[in-house]
Amino acid sequence: SYDFGVGAGFYLNATTDKYRKHYQMVDYVTEELPELILANFPAMPGKASIMGHSMGGHGALTIALKNPGKYACVSAFSPITNPSQVPWGKKALPLYLGADEAKWKSYDTVELVKSYEGQPLRLLVDQGTKDEFLTEQLRPEALQAACDEKGMALTLRMQEGYDHSYF
Repeated sequence: SYDFGVGAGFYLNATTDKYRKHYQMVDYVTEELPELILANFPAMPGKASIMGHSMGGHGALTIALKNPGKYACVSAFSPITNPSQVPWGKKALPLYLGADEAKWKSYDTVELVKSYEGQPLRLLVDQGTKDEFLTEQLRPEALQAACDEKGMALTLRMQEGYDHSYF
């Protein structure tokens, strides 16, 4: 379905028996993919950035927060910001990580912001005001509150009239 598995990944390293062998997305994005890029393109080591849309935006944010200093910048379009507290996350996280909700927090941007101890990091988030998932699933206001409390720089740009697909 579009909200689990084939169409949605949550960009995590799965730990449950069903998914752990073939579902190690954090390792792919932080280790394998950069090696491939550096070996095949004229990229500059140490100058990486990360971005994504929807669950990819969620992944970009969590990966940057879990890897202080690895990325020069991070941006996200319509990211899920607090998956441990919304229906999509409550559906997917136990399937990938098991029932222990404490493990879910390690893939929750809001929770990672609250516990962040790395070098200063600026977050850029663009969010459409007509996004059908805005209130129930994405919750950018939770991210704004966590960043305000932590003193982390967040530019949250609400894009008037845009939906989840940015059309």
